[in-house]
Amino acid sequence: MNKMFSWVAAAVLFLLVAAPQAAEAQKFGYVDSEFIMGKMPAYAQAQQELNTLSGNWQKDIEAQKKDLDKLYRNYQAEEVVLTEPMKKKRQDEILKKEQDIKAYSNKIFGFEGQLFKKRQELTKPVQDQVFEAIEKVAKKKQLAIVFDKSGDLTMLYTNPVHDYTEFVLEELGLASEERNQPAQKGAVRTVTTPQAPGGEAATEEEPAPARTKQPTRTTPRPATRKN
Repeated sequence: MNKMFSWVAAAVLFLLVAAPQAAEAQKFGYVDSEFIMGKMPAYAQAQQELNTLSGNWQKDIEAQKKDLDKLYRNYQAEEVVLTEPMKKKRQDEILKKEQDIKAYSNKIFGFEGQLFKKRQELTKPVQDQVFEAIEKVAKKKQLAIVFDKSGDLTMLYTNPVHDYTEFVLEELGLASEERNQPAQKGAVRTVTTPQAPGGEAATEEEPAPARTKQPTRTTPRPATRKN
């Protein structure tokens, strides 16, 4: 899956360098195949089965190594009483055991070994399903080229407006509640209101409070004495 679109990526890079106008006329997008496959239950089940098989094979190798270690320790303990032919026979047994373990390990975990073949067997149906969904989205959205963000091509910057990962997940019936958006939503930032010199919070263009007319205080006149 990682190399699914590598040849397409090389072609696009050539267009961007050699024919900028032609490249601009093409509508393109990108997806994250690893993210998509990580959302698929079938892929998770395949990975779990692979982990179980790998663990069992590793246990077999560890058991063989213990047998080898036992042969070697027995040889060391009895070496002084063994004749030269017996020593040679024991040494050959140890050497053959080492070679058998190495061959078995390569058969299981080596290049194109049983684990590699089993991984292809279990994940290929999932990869094919993802590829078919990508192809459907590309046709619906009229995309001439689709990049794989998790592939070999290093994408230094990606504009979310060209991200069609959610559309592929929707095609697979795995879409999240938040649909594909032109841009990523940033975190909500709370800006603290600056303090005014008097200690009160200042507000931007806040109208001055209306002045309340103070009631007029009437001073009582002193009583006039009658003569």
